[in-house]
Amino acid sequence: MDPRPAVIARRLRDVGRIVAVTGGKGGIGKSSVAVGLALALAEDGRRVGLLDLDLWGPSDHVILGVARPALGEDGGLVPGEVAGIRFLSIASIVGDDPALLRGDDISNAILELLAVTIWDGLEVLVVDMPPGFGDTLLDAARYLPRAEYVVVTTQSELTRVTTCKTVELLRRLDLPALGLVENLLREAKGPAAATRTVAGLPFLGSIGFDEAYEAALGSPGRLRETAFYRDVRAVGAALGAPARQS
Repeated sequence: MDPRPAVIARRLRDVGRIVAVTGGKGGIGKSSVAVGLALALAEDGRRVGLLDLDLWGPSDHVILGVARPALGEDGGLVPGEVAGIRFLSIASIVGDDPALLRGDDISNAILELLAVTIWDGLEVLVVDMPPGFGDTLLDAARYLPRAEYVVVTTQSELTRVTTCKTVELLRRLDLPALGLVENLLREAKGPAAATRTVAGLPFLGSIGFDEAYEAALGSPGRLRETAFYRDVRAVGAALGAPARQS
């Protein structure tokens, strides 16, 4: 029997809340939302971690401006700190080399990352899920049983279709969905449009398309000055404040 699931439970025992940011397609800004939420929590003085579980195309380190996120060792891997966030990515281990994983290799990589990482009593761990609803989502559901899901979508009809599939999968697996975030909004349709898109899922807010965002990539300080970040902070407030740990 593989001992790693039990080790994962011990590693995450002192993490107050796990928020997994997911979505049906690539290119919808899911990673931007995950990083923005982590930055907002850190700015509010929370002990927050960020785990980039996109094993094929990690991008959180690019958004934060770190070529290869730091790692320490102390009875396991200790994520380094970026802008007040404890941060781990597959890029911490392989850099910009592609992670050529398939099948059981994916599950083993996720198991290993979760089992060896020491998060040290976080209040919130934000998990940036890979796009879609394949093996990685299923593994996360299995090994992160306390995760609560934020579903990112856009106004695109193509995104709407895959978002509906993602939400249906969460329901079938009995995974708690905190709500829907409408990203890259170019036209002010308001929450009614998003709530019609995925019936029954709480609407957490819209994040407008921000031309200044691209220029701010790589600088957490500049990101915090954008309209994008203002909107992400509002989404974070809609999630509710996590209870502080003593």
